[in-house]
Amino acid sequence: MLTGLLTAVAASVCYGTGSVLQAVGSRRSAQNHAAATARTQYGGPSLSSTAKAAMTWEFVIGTVLDFVGFAMGALAARLLPLFLSQTVISANLIITAVLSVRLLGIWLTRAEWMSIGVVCVALVLLATAAGEEGSAHGIPISTHWWLLAISLALMAGGTLAVRLLGPRAAILAGLLSGLGFGALGVGVRLLNGLAPLDPAAMLTDPALYAIVTAGAGGMYLHTVALQIGSVNGATAALVVGETVLPGAIGVLWLGDASRAGLTWMAVLGFVLAVSGAVAVAWLGGREAYLEEEQPQEAAAPAPAR
Repeated sequence: MLTGLLTAVAASVCYGTGSVLQAVGSRRSAQNHAAATARTQYGGPSLSSTAKAAMTWEFVIGTVLDFVGFAMGALAARLLPLFLSQTVISANLIITAVLSVRLLGIWLTRAEWMSIGVVCVALVLLATAAGEEGSAHGIPISTHWWLLAISLALMAGGTLAVRLLGPRAAILAGLLSGLGFGALGVGVRLLNGLAPLDPAAMLTDPALYAIVTAGAGGMYLHTVALQIGSVNGATAALVVGETVLPGAIGVLWLGDASRAGLTWMAVLGFVLAVSGAVAVAWLGGREAYLEEEQPQEAAAPAPAR
């Protein structure tokens, strides 16, 4: 349990730091390449603008952190109940919010800090109440195929939505990217050939390709959400998608459970975590950027050359 928690916390730190660095790179790229070709006719970001955002050094470092977070998150999903591992990983919202103050110049209101505090309390409740993770043995292979089909549908639908809706799809893109990362966590639990290691079984398992599809598509949609909307709002929507559905699947189908007599605490912690994330998503839409004070001397007109 302790190893799983530490792994999930490390994944959370990597994801949170990576999100802010990717936001910095995406917005700097958008400023440097504000050509008409940077957006579709509906106002959504074009593939070329997203590719340019991915070439900035901030985005590259953020992506590396995402890959590290992915590896640690996958390990945590194997060691902890999904309702705990996904919620702890989703606490990257806290890292994102705090770092955005410094790197993006975003003011956090008292209500936002209170919402972040609610998420922290919820994580403590969940960690206290969590029992042993369930087993995916006995899950039919058709479920693996369904996971792949759902992952493909989510990522294709999300890509189409952001191109058609433009900036109005920021929260939707964040939510769908979260569902993608949630599907990734479920896929890791379902994947055959991990214990004991069997490369042939792994490569023929549809869950492996669901993991690849959901991970790559989720990263793309999150990048788009950072380009067109509030970084805190997009990340909080991601938290909801990444937490609610995988947690329910873990409890209902994979045998995840809380400690005896602490089901109420697990439910309370889960509800508080999701509520806190939704609150930050709502409040994050009103984020305000710090304005640098201009020196008094700068107010005087520059001498003619």
